[in-house]
Amino acid sequence: MTADLILNAVQLGLIFAILSLGEYITVNIMDNPDLTVDGSFVTGAAACAMMTLAGHPVLGLFGALIAGALCGCVTAFLMTKMKIQPLLAGILTMTGLYSINLRIMNGSPTVNLFSGGKPAQTLFSNPSTRLYVLLAVVVLIIVLLAFFFKTNLGLMLRASGDNEQMVRSSSINTSRMKFLGLGLSNALVGLSGAVLAQFQNFADISGGTGMLVLGLAGIIIGEAIFRPKNVTMGLIASAIGAILYRILYTIALRLGFAASDMNLVSSILVALTISIPAIQKYMKGRKKNA
Repeated sequence: MTADLILNAVQLGLIFAILSLGEYITVNIMDNPDLTVDGSFVTGAAACAMMTLAGHPVLGLFGALIAGALCGCVTAFLMTKMKIQPLLAGILTMTGLYSINLRIMNGSPTVNLFSGGKPAQTLFSNPSTRLYVLLAVVVLIIVLLAFFFKTNLGLMLRASGDNEQMVRSSSINTSRMKFLGLGLSNALVGLSGAVLAQFQNFADISGGTGMLVLGLAGIIIGEAIFRPKNVTMGLIASAIGAILYRILYTIALRLGFAASDMNLVSSILVALTISIPAIQKYMKGRKKNA
């Protein structure tokens, strides 16, 4: 691979690291994988794209954060107030978001960030600073999340994920914790979609397909390699895992896999990564029996 391909893979890996950090909250902290992700990712991208075209790229990123958080809160409402099973609640929100995202994009399945034949001004218009801006964003998110999870509110959220019954008996409102966790998670997912839209200069209605698996891949690969012992290391491992996954994805493309095969490749890669402990145990057993 050329240096440019590796650089592009790292940059995309940093974008999807934001996605993995968002999913880390629901998967590892709340112990509740959230299917809202495939919809809220596009919501963030669509909201940011429209605001960027209006000449407000920075506000577009903040708008994506808010839009993503609202998506998570809808899922939390369905779970806590409507008493809908978490998996189904995420599916319902994700399905409904397809129509909402189309409305945000004025009925068009694709929004190109071009004005007068030229790309709109974004945070990533200068190729020489893209890597540093993305790295700064990811590091800032990790620092803020690591600090948050050490606060009383963050500890309550972590406790709610570990043992909801015990936390409820301690007079902690677990419903509010679900609103907080899902809102924060999908805010980061929306931000990831927004950054990708500005990076690629377009937002697509089908851009969220497979994002749940992609985000999980970063988390799983990071944990398989680094075996984090605490939340801070878990966040760092998830971000690095997302970058490594994107590099592996790029290598797979260079090996001749068609783009249409990449969802299958992703699934196999994630399955193999999850199976690493079982494979290691099997190999140790064979050595003992040899």
